[in-house]
Order: sequence, then C-alpha cells, then structure tokens
Amino acid sequence: MTNAAYDKFPEITVLHYDNHAWQGWSNIVDTLASRLTGGQKTVLVIDCYPGVRLEEVADGLFVSLEPTLILNVETARRDEQDLHHFLARNLTDDRVFGVLSCHQLSEFFVEEKLNALRQQVGASGEGLVIIYGPGAALVHPGDVLIYADMPRWEIQQRMRSGETGNWGADNQHEDMLRRYKRAFFVEWRVFDRHKTPLLKRMDYLLDTTTAGKPVLISGEALRAGLQQATRQPFRVVPFFDPGVWGGQWMKEKFDLPRTATNYAWGFDCVPEENSLLLRYGDVQVEIPSQDLVLLYPRPLLGEKVHARFGAEFPIRFDFLDTIGGQNLSFQVHPLTEYIQQQFGMHYTQDESYYILHAEPGAKVYLGRKTASAPQALLDDLRAAQRGEKHFDDTHFVNQIPAQKHDHFLIPAGTMHCSGKDTMVLEISATPYIFTFKLWDWGRFGLDGLPRPVHLAHGEQVIDWERDTQWVMTHLVNRIEPIAEGNGWREERTGLHEREFIETRRHWFSKPVIHHTHGGVNVLNLVEGEEAIVESPNGAFAPFVVHYAETFIVPADVGEYRISPYGTSAGQSLATIKASVRT
Repeated sequence: MTNAAYDKFPEITVLHYDNHAWQGWSNIVDTLASRLTGGQKTVLVIDCYPGVRLEEVADGLFVSLEPTLILNVETARRDEQDLHHFLARNLTDDRVFGVLSCHQLSEFFVEEKLNALRQQVGASGEGLVIIYGPGAALVHPGDVLIYADMPRWEIQQRMRSGETGNWGADNQHEDMLRRYKRAFFVEWRVFDRHKTPLLKRMDYLLDTTTAGKPVLISGEALRAGLQQATRQPFRVVPFFDPGVWGGQWMKEKFDLPRTATNYAWGFDCVPEENSLLLRYGDVQVEIPSQDLVLLYPRPLLGEKVHARFGAEFPIRFDFLDTIGGQNLSFQVHPLTEYIQQQFGMHYTQDESYYILHAEPGAKVYLGRKTASAPQALLDDLRAAQRGEKHFDDTHFVNQIPAQKHDHFLIPAGTMHCSGKDTMVLEISATPYIFTFKLWDWGRFGLDGLPRPVHLAHGEQVIDWERDTQWVMTHLVNRIEPIAEGNGWREERTGLHEREFIETRRHWFSKPVIHHTHGGVNVLNLVEGEEAIVESPNGAFAPFVVHYAETFIVPADVGEYRISPYGTSAGQSLATIKASVRT
C-alpha cells in the first residue's frame, strides 16, 4: 500500500544562482565580512519574523563580525500588559476565534524608545552597528539588510514544544489554541505586512528553520527563484498532523513515521503555512511559500484572481484521514456576511470533499433530514453540549454513502462532516480555521481538554433549506461531461454556484492539453501512479507528479500538457483541477 514515490520534500532547482547561497555560520560570516569591510560606519539590520531564535543568530554572527554597537529593537516594544489591552478587540475571549488585525508593526512599539535607538545609531562612530530583532528596520533602513524568515509550520512546532510563546507575550505554556489564535489573527498579518517591502529590497535572506544549519542567500537569488516558480509547475512542502479522529491511510500510503498514533490532516497546498524549498547548487533554503504570494501575486494568481483576492492564495487542498479512525466533528462554516462582520475576513470557507478512498460503510454527513425540524435539531445539539445526551445524528442529519471518486459539495452554511473510514481530499477556499463545531461526539482533544464547540456561532449561519432533497439534487456528484478527445475526457464536478472555485476532472490514458486561461490552477493526481507535466513549447522543465500529490500551475504558465508516465504509461489516470471562476 505504501507509495514511496510520494515526495514529502519537493524542491525547486533555481537556475544560474549557485554561487549566491552559503550554509553554516562560518561561511555566512565570511560572506558578510566581505560586504562590511572598511573603517567607515556601516549599519547592518537583521529584521526577523516572530519565532526566529534571536540568541542563535546572535551567537552565530555577532562576535565574529566585531560590531562596535549592538541594538535589540525589542527593547523598544510595548510591554506585555500594554499589548494585551491594545489587542483585546482582536484577541477576544474565545479560545479559537479572534478578529483579523489591520495594525502596522510600528504600533507595537513605543515611538520615544524607537527614537532613542535611532539617536544611538546616529551618534555612533566608525565601525559596524548591528540592529536586530522583529521590526529592526523600523530603527534604520540598513546599509546592509538581512531578513530572517520563518515558515509558520515551524513556528507552530516551537510553540507546541513550549519553547516559545507569542511575540511580545510570556505565554509559552498557555493553551495552544489561544496562542495559535493570536498568531493567526494578529502576528502573522502584521508581520506579513511589514516584511513584504523588506523582501523586495533586502540584500540577504537568512534561513534558520533547521537548528544548527543556517543558510544565507542573496536577495537577488531569492527573488529570481520566486520569479522562476511563477513560470513552472511546483509543489509546496506538505506537513501532517495527528488528531483525535485521525486515521492510518496517509501513514501507510505516504510512508510517514510509524511512531505517530495517527494522522488526521495532511496539508498539501496551504501556502499561508506550507514551506517552499529552493535549491541553489548544493544548498537548500526553506522559506514560507507565502513569500511567493506576497512578492509575485500577479504572475502566480493571474490578473483577475489578484484583483479579487489581493495577495492571498484563495484555493486550498488538504487531506482528512479517518481510515481506521473516527468521524470528524459535525460542523458548519460561516456565511460571507458573517465572516466579514464577526472576524474581518473578506471571503468565507466554502469547500468540498473529494473521496480518494472509502472503506465499506463509509459515509458523509451532509445537510438536514427533511423530516426533522430546525428548532428540534438545535435543542438536541444544546442538550448534547450540556452533556445530557448524545446528539441524535441519525434522526437529524443525512448520512450519504461514500465511494472512491465521489465529490460532495459543501457551500458555507451547510451542516456536514466526513464519517469514519473515509479518505478525503478537501478542496476549499483558504480561510481554514473558520469551522463552527456543532457537535464533537463528546470527545476530548489530544491536549486532554474538551474540544471547543461553537453552537452559538453555528446556529446563526445554518442554511435550513439544505434538506435531503436539496442536498441530493445540488451537492452530491454533480458530474457533468464537458469535452473529450483521443484518450481523454473532461468532467465538471463542481463546485456549487455559491462557491467561487470551479473543479474539473480529467480521465486520460494519452496526453491531454490544459490551459490556465490567466488564472492559477491547483491539481491533484487522484488516479494513477505517475504523470508528467510538460510545456508544449519547452518553456519549463518536465515535472513529474505522483499519486495524491497536489501541485500548483501558476497563471503565467498558460498552456501545459499532462501525460501518463513511467509505470502508468498506457493506463487510465485522473486529475482533479481547481481554479477560480472569473
């Protein structure tokens, strides 16, 4: 059952910049020293994303570079209590949900203290001045600017281990849901806003994702690598996470560590949190894939998608594994006006379940049974939440048998969940934490705490018209033939008209031509072992994908061809492709 070919560490080989990357502190120091030589005053700014280990950077660089003055910008930051009051409206009292921040990073600092640091820089004599820490560029633009970046998944691992809390808060032992909430709604928004102009002009990027293995690349090389990515198919680095309902399919199929009890989630295309691996000769650098979205949204997303969503990647592919596990939480996603008004997000989490594998008896819970009354359903959920009984799902909710290659559409407002023994490829819009749990089968989380239920939110957004007949007519296997040719056929599988994502499935035993039509495409090989993606005019190198791998085709690629490859030659394969309706 193991698919050893599934690539857990895909990378992009960047052309023509092999001599622009350095690994190890000694090589990094030598590179910087050659840039900083001379007796005149030079200001080296090392700005950072929150989560970077500042002490590691200091130990690796400061003594060897022999600065005459070292300033830590965090000494000018507002204190913890002040920040807590300042952010109260965004953080809320809820464990999970906050309000998206529109703050600028400068608001997190005391202006008088920043000015004092600026005066110290101005008053310093000849030699090297180092300013470092998150927000360092607020003190000085830098004669030499380094940005130390950090993927969000690595930040979460450091939070979970108790190594670090949120930026500006001594809370490393606080509930992880609350720490993630603060990062998601505040920190990452603010720091993405701050770092984007810095990435456009920085001299170097510093990668300290792997402890003890720092990598420095030139800003020119980073920008060239990201521009190259917009002209070819590529994959981001997937990551996998256990959960109380998790299953065993991904562990076996993707050859994941057997030490984990299960894997519930596999995030195969969530650019806000995935990493992107770039290779420069013998050196590999890991950066947030979000950097590509922030710097080059137009060639990546396309003009119309960028105009609608800005520098956000709106399509999300992930895995939900309940093979040998349990039901997902019974849930609903907010309507557009609700997510806008309550949380400051400008579009909502419409989604769908594409079934990669299903054991006998597998099912999907979807919509209200026609014979059940909405108020009775809510009353039953409230009684279950109080612990008086278990929710009577068989009476209130449609339970629809699920088989391989079924596609269930789930526009926001639809009650739903996947049942046990189902492997789901979830194709959805990107606001991925806005799930209102209505019932969680009485379970505790892996942290030993009751899993949060948000019935008060959920009851505000449930669309009660989505009963049995409506669901079966509009949401289950809405397969529509589109076109066919020699050895291929194309089907539209969704999504629902309320959802902005269009999905097409191609069955093929011979090459089939695709076109981005000016908008980003996201695909997954849902049938067959291997396929090859090629440019009809040789614009990019051939790109091989394996079963269940998700890959991105940027808008600027235009026409591309997918063919069976290797052991799959002559067999019938299938891809599912998502794009934004324009």
